[in-house]
Amino acid sequence: MIQRISAGTLKTISQGFPIVAVTGPRQSGKSTLVKDVFPDKPYITFDDLDRLESAKADPKRFLSQFDKGAVIDEAQRFPDIFSYLKLIVDASKVPGMFIITGSQQFGLISHITESLAGRAGFVQLLPFSLPELISADKLPGLDSLLYQGMYPPLYDRNVSAKIWFAGYVTTYLERDVRDMLNIRELSAFQRFLRMCAARTGQLLNVSGLAGDCGISMQTARGWLSILEASYIVFLLQPHFSNFGKRLVKSPKLYFYDTGLAAWLLNIQDAEHLSIHPSRGALFENLIITELLKQRFNRGSVSNLYFWRDNSGNEIDLLIDNGAELVPVEIKSGETLNDDYFKTLYKWNKITGRETPSYLIYGGNESHKRNSVNVIPWRSLPLI
Repeated sequence: MIQRISAGTLKTISQGFPIVAVTGPRQSGKSTLVKDVFPDKPYITFDDLDRLESAKADPKRFLSQFDKGAVIDEAQRFPDIFSYLKLIVDASKVPGMFIITGSQQFGLISHITESLAGRAGFVQLLPFSLPELISADKLPGLDSLLYQGMYPPLYDRNVSAKIWFAGYVTTYLERDVRDMLNIRELSAFQRFLRMCAARTGQLLNVSGLAGDCGISMQTARGWLSILEASYIVFLLQPHFSNFGKRLVKSPKLYFYDTGLAAWLLNIQDAEHLSIHPSRGALFENLIITELLKQRFNRGSVSNLYFWRDNSGNEIDLLIDNGAELVPVEIKSGETLNDDYFKTLYKWNKITGRETPSYLIYGGNESHKRNSVNVIPWRSLPLI
């Protein structure tokens, strides 16, 4: 088993809350993680229809079997259970009593905030991170990593990425879509998903996306919400600090895993990806997602933004640490050139001060140029 960084965070949170919720995309390793961290707790999943029907028929009797708590997987499939869990944990006041997991972000969180406010801590588990693969000596080369992505089954099974993602989209995505919305033509939704992949790293234009897919803007917004709720895509919001220039206010679209995006782009293998026009966007996606995993693995929420004004000045990533804004430029090339640094120097002029900044690139050497820390993709620091 590849050890997960978030295991320590999960243990810590379980000491302070009676309920811990672990969310993340399907097949990101949630069940494996909670079974490893809480081996003595009974494990049940509401993907098992018999278990689900038993819980629905008599919730009190069902939960009475677990007087010392349990792990409940895909808990959002039975929302009423949260009210019963509230009664149990309020009476027992035992920390870490119930561990609940779910792959539908908004559904699980909304039910928790309604019924379990103040009683639940959260951990968001994404697919493997770079440090996790490095520690297990399983990190492939850059192009192979972008093509394969980081979903755990691709690292513990003898299966090709092409075959696995085909099954993933059919078996998991389409089932989640049916659960959340009554979409009759799943082929239209899959076309929408592929059009989203073609826009990886771009400003989101919902009107243009809807037009290209032949659907209404309302439908496009609804489908985007489904992809967000299922941890397939996320929207990187612009930072609204105003330095005297008009700022772009549309978010950028990214995927939580580059392998899924590459499959949706019909990229055939790592060699094909190395010359594909989307390689730079996928590399940018990789780095931003890795920095997002750093936050999630520590139990924190995202503090990542981008910055762009209407004059064409743009910072790929802006990390808001509260006390300061840390600019990050992301370049997929292996060879440094002066153009890579221009936007970071321009940022210093716009802000009126020289702040520590980062250039993350596709090469292997670390060094510092003026105030810019040059970082290879394998060695991302905690920022």
